[in-house]
Amino acid sequence: MCPTGPRPRWRGRTVQRPEGRADRRTVRTAGLLVVVLTAGAYLPSPLYPDYQYLFRYDDLTMTLLFATFALVSGPALLLCGPAADLLGSRPLLRLSVLLAAAGSACFVLADSPAWLFAGRVGQALALGAATGAAQALINRHRSASARVGGPLFASLVFAAGTAAGPAGSGVLAQYAPAPLVTPYLLHLALLVWVWWRLHRTVPGPVAARPALRRWRPARPHIPAALRPLFAVAGLSGFLAWAVVGVYLALVPALLAKTPHGDSPALSGGVLGTVLVCSLLSQLGGARRAAHTAQRLGLGALVASLLLLAATGAASLPATLGSALLAGAGHGLAFSGAARAVDAHTPPGHHAGIGSALYLLFYLGSGTPAVAVGVMTAWTPLTTAVTRLSWAGAALGLIALLTTYTLTTRPSPAQQPPPVVIPSTVAGPGPEPVHISLPASVSPSLPASVSPTRPVSSAAPGATGERTGAEPTGAG
Repeated sequence: MCPTGPRPRWRGRTVQRPEGRADRRTVRTAGLLVVVLTAGAYLPSPLYPDYQYLFRYDDLTMTLLFATFALVSGPALLLCGPAADLLGSRPLLRLSVLLAAAGSACFVLADSPAWLFAGRVGQALALGAATGAAQALINRHRSASARVGGPLFASLVFAAGTAAGPAGSGVLAQYAPAPLVTPYLLHLALLVWVWWRLHRTVPGPVAARPALRRWRPARPHIPAALRPLFAVAGLSGFLAWAVVGVYLALVPALLAKTPHGDSPALSGGVLGTVLVCSLLSQLGGARRAAHTAQRLGLGALVASLLLLAATGAASLPATLGSALLAGAGHGLAFSGAARAVDAHTPPGHHAGIGSALYLLFYLGSGTPAVAVGVMTAWTPLTTAVTRLSWAGAALGLIALLTTYTLTTRPSPAQQPPPVVIPSTVAGPGPEPVHISLPASVSPSLPASVSPTRPVSSAAPGATGERTGAEPTGAG
């Protein structure tokens, strides 16, 4: 039952519901879809050493596998995000489920590295197609009175899937039969369940959309007033996922050098714990302002990288401790960035702008693994990690400084819109006179008030205010 408003209209077995109405079932389905797709994208993480041993491929092939996901998911995000704003969320979400199923099927049938690449392409396309559509669906249908808002809920389910993927596949690979097949069979079963929920709970277009015939691929448009905030949030989120990406690539390699450290369950459990710290920090920082959460998160990320650079990843306890600190910083910086952008996104553009933001997040998660793989071709692992950590710490300090610069200079979007009063004085043309009134002044003026007279004398509450002054703040 829909929690607010009239009961939905049923046509066959498909729900037809206005897309802007709060509905918990729709939000839950969108959240489950993100968890299942994200978990599927990270299922192979603890299994890569087994694939490398089985198929006998070199470290360059491993690096290319990591790079494939980032390279393919980016165009999918940019293409499908604006499409979801125009065509609706359900077609894109259905497509993402089919692509994810194809990706998991490739891993089930894998008998060579080519199948692994095909599987990664399917997973990347699926997550790229679903990210903007699911995020927009959550924001539209999340109740305004919910304790966890739409942007925070979207970032929580994204991090939850990232944690569940490696942890679940590691446990299944360790204790279930057919360790390289069972995780993907379970994922296929979950996709069937999500498809059924999509059909039953996610609203579809009530009428045919003629926009389908007019749709053309286009890059998402970031409004000029939003660009400074978007750039800072994108840098914060990129760094958050880049730092976690360092540990996702580093921890399995370090554990493999310890006694009993080659266990997929142990590797997946450690990776999952890092993301659990991210979930807890997101919940703990939910009451803080978005820019405050970003600052705290960036500070924790910089501290984690400095600790990693100082030890050179030579100490397993120190590396694991810095990984947990990075998880906490990731949650604060990631959720703060997502909330900051969503709060200033114009209606009807959540999928497109959200996809552009998540593109930076995905690039951040894939870049470190590729960088470590390339650098270890001619330097030891510890040297590569140390250099990458110093570079990341410097980038984190830059991002931290930009958050202070942005919040000390209000963006144009935060300025009150000017009140337009038609001119009654003869002038060179019919252009209106733009007068910016203080927030305390009522914009509705009596017809007898002339723009040449002081407005404050006719408007209650405007005593002592200067009329016609330009708004203060950054230009």
